[in-house]
Amino acid sequence: MTAPGLAAPDAAAAGDAVPVDAAWILQAVARPAPSRTGFVELRDSPMLKQPLRLEGEYRREADDRLVRQVRVPYAETTTLAGGEAVVERAGRAPRRLALRQVPELAAVQAGFGALLAGDAELLRQTYMLEASGSRGQWQLRLLPRDPRLAAALQRIDLHGRDAELRCVENHPAKGPPQRTLMGTAAEAAAGVADAAALAALCHGDGTR
Repeated sequence: MTAPGLAAPDAAAAGDAVPVDAAWILQAVARPAPSRTGFVELRDSPMLKQPLRLEGEYRREADDRLVRQVRVPYAETTTLAGGEAVVERAGRAPRRLALRQVPELAAVQAGFGALLAGDAELLRQTYMLEASGSRGQWQLRLLPRDPRLAAALQRIDLHGRDAELRCVENHPAKGPPQRTLMGTAAEAAAGVADAAALAALCHGDGTR
């Protein structure tokens, strides 16, 4: 007999195999504000022997500001709100940038920010959505509608399991993909330095 509140194994497995669409994913990953999640970001470049690894936290504040706080290997806070990005580092004056001048940051606000807010309309205004996989392991591909954004960003692939967004994979128009592991994927990346293993965690091929 199954304990109250727990699905039987066969039922859970069947649920994991249910195909997903974009609407299900957007509803599943939305988080009421305020919310926060840890991240491990990997920035790759032909000039680097191994990807630059950043660790920190994303926060969505009650007033809808999106905050990206880097803690390792340096301290930096970027706040996205009102069409503007404010970048702060200790000992330096804050830098203010209009998001229309920085397509990559605009993509973060219109993509990740809209996901957390559950703002499907904003997301669809900015991107075409292509969902694949099942509830147990899914992918949502975001394709920029604006040619100016597409000139800098080819696409964003979101990877998740059940109601958890585990990885955001940005594919720039030029250069290698940049990956941001989140939640349990970021926790599983602790102490992992191998690029292939980190990519597997992003794609859902690593351990939970």
